[in-house]
Amino acid sequence: MAIPVPPSPSQPPGPPQAAPGHGVSLAEAARTWWRIALLSFGGPAGQIAVMHRILVEEKGGIGERRFLHALNFCMLLPGPEAQQLATYVGWLLHGVRGGLIAGLLFILPGFAAMMVLSWLYFTYGGLAEVEALFLGLQAAVLAIVLEAVRRIGARALANRTLVALAAAAFVAIFFLAVPFPLIVLAAGVTGYLGGRAGAPAFAAPAPGDSAPADALGEEVPDHARPSWRRTARVGVILLLLWLGPVGLVAAWLGPDHVFTEIGLFFSAMAVATFGGAYAVLAYVAQQAVENYGWLQPGEMLAGLGLAETTPGPLILVTQFVGFLGAARQATGLDPILAGAIGATIATWVIFTPSFLWIFVGAPFSERLRGNRALSAALTAITAAVVGVILNLALWFALHALFGEVRKLAAGPLRFDVPVPETLNVPALALTAAALIAVFRFRVGTLAVLAGCALAGLLLGFVSPPIH
Repeated sequence: MAIPVPPSPSQPPGPPQAAPGHGVSLAEAARTWWRIALLSFGGPAGQIAVMHRILVEEKGGIGERRFLHALNFCMLLPGPEAQQLATYVGWLLHGVRGGLIAGLLFILPGFAAMMVLSWLYFTYGGLAEVEALFLGLQAAVLAIVLEAVRRIGARALANRTLVALAAAAFVAIFFLAVPFPLIVLAAGVTGYLGGRAGAPAFAAPAPGDSAPADALGEEVPDHARPSWRRTARVGVILLLLWLGPVGLVAAWLGPDHVFTEIGLFFSAMAVATFGGAYAVLAYVAQQAVENYGWLQPGEMLAGLGLAETTPGPLILVTQFVGFLGAARQATGLDPILAGAIGATIATWVIFTPSFLWIFVGAPFSERLRGNRALSAALTAITAAVVGVILNLALWFALHALFGEVRKLAAGPLRFDVPVPETLNVPALALTAAALIAVFRFRVGTLAVLAGCALAGLLLGFVSPPIH
């Protein structure tokens, strides 16, 4: 994308509908989205940074204010905010076609990579060398998740009120097992009411006026203006594309088949994944291990490690879960074929709703740019998500470092405690090394993953992994 050059006075203006007013062609935008997709490593923070650098600073396709508003709206939605942000900007520039191209290209490289990696894990994951390698990946992922808590917390917890919200969210989800959507709803209502009342604790800083040139300017394109007829048409089509395949699978194979379970479970997750992948993965892991039996306790960390090494949203780890669950439980089919079908179903039902939220909600979001109460709700939700991610980090640590974890109950409190004698000393050593690399030396994500994987492999030659 490039900033358009104004026509010379002697050059007659083209017809009003001949091309987008911003001058960015759809083909040029597609090339840019493909480049962004291939560079989208490092989780949502890294992906959003890549988009900001290319779209705002380098290409000038969208300005700072529009970018931040789009990001804030996407963070209020369930689902992967980075992929939704790409879809939003693509939609702003070229309507539904542009949004589909941007959102699909953002997923495609990671989807292809995760399919291959899931097959490799399923086929060779039982080998001692592979187990040792994934022991190292688990240690790296634990350090990366803890660093995400620090990074997001430093940005989101600007005052004591927001710190208290984060602490309350952690207590609610870890000790009281409050459902994640209720935590998000409570935080959003708190922030919204606080913003309406003018509470300074929830005030978001206004973006600065010094911003790179913006091809869109402040104008709202015609396709971005709310239209109830257009909204209803697009909403119905996407709703059918999302839930139609799940209904057909359920009618054909029955409600207890693993393909149906994958479709229904991840459809529910698509509605509940507020705050990005980190915030919901603890729940997904618990359900996949304890309720459905798709995974072993340590395998969610292995899948997250794989997702960290590929471009695209981290929520693609659900593709790994769908692959293993279907490969292990789909009778009558070749396990690899079943795994590929399960992975595709999981990916379809996780990402299709993201297009629904954007194409239906973004026109109304454009109308609400600058709404203080909405920004305050976002600020409160972001603070609560910090506490939820801390819960994820603690859950991962317990299952990565200990071979056995017990559930304790005391009145309304329900929480996990480790069995000390099952401590995995090699995993503890690798985790300590990863934490030092991430927090002390600021080593990048890919370097930490590669180093820990290699260290785990070397440790595997000395002594086999404990679990």
